[in-house]
Amino acid sequence: MRCSALISHLNGVSIIKYKKTFKMAMLRLQRRLAASVLKCGKKRVWIDPNETTEVALANSRKNIRKLFKDGLIVRRQVSMHSRSRVQRHEAEKRKGRHQGTGHRKGAREARMPGKVLAIRRTRVLRRLLKKYRDSKKINRHIYHKLYLGAKGNQFKNKNVLMEAVHKLKAEKIRNADIDAQRDARRSKNAVRKEKRVARKLVTMGLEPAVEKKVEKVAATPVAEKKTAAPTKPVEKKVEKKAAPAAPAKPTKPEAKTATTAPAKTKK
Repeated sequence: MRCSALISHLNGVSIIKYKKTFKMAMLRLQRRLAASVLKCGKKRVWIDPNETTEVALANSRKNIRKLFKDGLIVRRQVSMHSRSRVQRHEAEKRKGRHQGTGHRKGAREARMPGKVLAIRRTRVLRRLLKKYRDSKKINRHIYHKLYLGAKGNQFKNKNVLMEAVHKLKAEKIRNADIDAQRDARRSKNAVRKEKRVARKLVTMGLEPAVEKKVEKVAATPVAEKKTAAPTKPVEKKVEKKAAPAAPAKPTKPEAKTATTAPAKTKK
């Protein structure tokens, strides 16, 4: 306990007042021992302010353990270092805030090299192409074409590449439809041409209508072709048989001789 004198002057008379002050124990030793016993920093050691006299008597680690067990000395919890403000700031930076010229340090290539951006873009595009090829969305020809386009910096990002894939697939379907229509048109025109040629032959009398019908039937199914094939040699045989019937001409000279002979007798 200390006494401090306060001197005040009133009407030329000095009045001395005494004030009693109490000095609190420092407890440096106890705080250090408690920090070593509790395995924490000195700032985390809490000492009960109402029991300072009892704590001041503890001058060993054993006594400090006893006081800790009794609750006169407590180890505070670690104060939480909140990252909410940092996370909010990073979210704003992702939106483009806090990125002005005053917040930048280093050149553009130093902050984010263009080579790194190109590598990332190429890997993303190639990964997408491989995924489409494995899932059978594109064939190997479209894959190779788009792969070379991605290598040549033709596609800016993944969305552009997806649009190119859809466009190529639509173009392929359209070309297939056009080819199918062309083939159908050609076959139809061929049939029309055959009919026109057959009709022309019939009008000219070069080919009978019956043979034309036989040819039509033989041209449709494969099975009927085999059955219609033997009909041709039959016609040839008929023609061959009809050929020997021509030798009736030699009889004409005999008739001439027969007619000339009586004429001579008449003379």
